[in-house]
Amino acid sequence: MSLSMGATSALIRLKTWRAQLRGPVDLFNREYPEPAPIPPALRRQYDITETTVADRPVLRLTPRGAARATGHHMIYTHGGGYVLALQAAHWRIVEGIARDTGATVTVPLYRLAPEGSVDEAYDFLQTVYEKTAAEAGDRGVTLAGDSAGGGLAVGQAVAYRDRGLPPPRQVVALAPWLDLSLTHPGIAAVQPHDVMLQAERLVGAGTLWAAGNDLRDPRLSPLHADPAGLPPVHLFQGGRDILAPDTFTFAARLTEAGNKGSFHYAPTGIHVYPGAVRTPEARRALATVRGLLRAA
Repeated sequence: MSLSMGATSALIRLKTWRAQLRGPVDLFNREYPEPAPIPPALRRQYDITETTVADRPVLRLTPRGAARATGHHMIYTHGGGYVLALQAAHWRIVEGIARDTGATVTVPLYRLAPEGSVDEAYDFLQTVYEKTAAEAGDRGVTLAGDSAGGGLAVGQAVAYRDRGLPPPRQVVALAPWLDLSLTHPGIAAVQPHDVMLQAERLVGAGTLWAAGNDLRDPRLSPLHADPAGLPPVHLFQGGRDILAPDTFTFAARLTEAGNKGSFHYAPTGIHVYPGAVRTPEARRALATVRGLLRAA
């Protein structure tokens, strides 16, 4: 583990401990959370537009200057356990992924649980995807996301395959939440080392998102989907993350199915370690993702 990753881990552990002292958030009596504003650094690099699809906001970041835009498109779905709004850390990931790639980035703000659910989200995301794919043409669309948003990226690829839609060019999933039940027997051994996630609380949030659907539904838990015929799926996973055991299982299934993607593992990486953008582990991961976008 790099010194900077160790320091980041310690700081997050302290923040998580303080949050637990304040007690759980009552999701049913909250004001709906607002997403973090787009930071000035991104506004200087991109032209920002906001549209509405199915009463939900969709943010589009297009590289400034026609010469910079390559025609590549990425749709990024943010994490947050399906209950938390897009955070400043998510914008740092988007900036780190898209920098100097010329890619246009679309960020659909799906409705969170308990106000929203998986059924509503997939209808919304499919509309966004179809419009973006039509614009991208032969260049195709990269679906990307982190944690819950990474699960959404993989789940969309499964759903669009099953519905006969044109496939995305590739999927980039950072520490994806692939099984909402979190029943893998290896999770218990990892839990003491995870400074961000607590399995019991995460399952509770996922159950709200499922809204009565079977947790094994591939839209909720793409770990249970048939991986045959999926576009290349590129997985980035840290070892100090309770989602790691399921990611390992899914990576093995992709390999068995002949998927052309890749698996990038940082043994001492925290949950969504590419988001710790000042660490060498994150810089390597983000550079790899940028390479994938340029190759697309």
